[in-house]
Amino acid sequence: MEDQVVVANRGGLNVMSVSLNRLQDGRLALFYLEKNSLTDCRPVVRFSTGEATTWSEPVAMIPEEDCGYFVLNNDRVVQLPDGRLLAPLALHHRPDWEKPDWSGEVGAYFSDDAGATWRRSQDWQKAYDAAGNRIAAQEPGVVELKDGRVLMYLRTSAGELYQTHSQDRGVSWSAPVTMGVASPQSPASIERIPDSDTLVMVWNDHTGFPPAERKARTPLSLALSRDEGRTWTPSFAFESDPRGWYCYTAMEFVGDDLLLAYVAGDQSPGKHLSASLVRRLSLSALR
Repeated sequence: MEDQVVVANRGGLNVMSVSLNRLQDGRLALFYLEKNSLTDCRPVVRFSTGEATTWSEPVAMIPEEDCGYFVLNNDRVVQLPDGRLLAPLALHHRPDWEKPDWSGEVGAYFSDDAGATWRRSQDWQKAYDAAGNRIAAQEPGVVELKDGRVLMYLRTSAGELYQTHSQDRGVSWSAPVTMGVASPQSPASIERIPDSDTLVMVWNDHTGFPPAERKARTPLSLALSRDEGRTWTPSFAFESDPRGWYCYTAMEFVGDDLLLAYVAGDQSPGKHLSASLVRRLSLSALR
């Protein structure tokens, strides 16, 4: 097969962090970032009614008056049962800021008209550790809980993952607190096994490592929660090369299997993000 260009580089620098969603109305949604500068990196979405053979013009999710450097990871946008599209984002810079804030603040944009227009959440949260020190709040993801709340989980610089919750489908968010899950400064991914009470988390499990040693993005591990993310089973590592570099996992449930696509580079200079892998895991083995 020959590679085909789906989206030419429309950004001043590049286009990045691409993901596909099958919407409830049957269309495909293609989300990605248009990165123009260090003060202008914003997500856009295109739609296809022709099974990805053709695409609409891009819809800007963030207007010019809210321009800034936003991060939307791959495989992060979710559609809630009532149809709302929810995109968790981290903000790091604006044109009128003196310098970037790479520690970041997190919030969301959401759409109630199938992606035609988008609104900004009310609360954008910074993160602090138990001593009140500012820590990174980066690369958020979201998953809906059984009681209707939305859990947002965060990459941080504290040696563990943090979480915040929304009780109004992403309009407002609580202050971030620890999840009690050991991790380097690396993103996790959490999704629900369809039609079940089980959440699946994939991340770099650093349980047993002192916080100061939680650095490398290895191993890549998987754990389950059957109580809506309050506790997690002991993890198992499916990538464990001590020189590996594993992150940015996309998850897709297909029949009785879970497909995982992720970065699988190594710790050599320039090789961190140099390779990707797709792995198939049996759901029966996970349950």
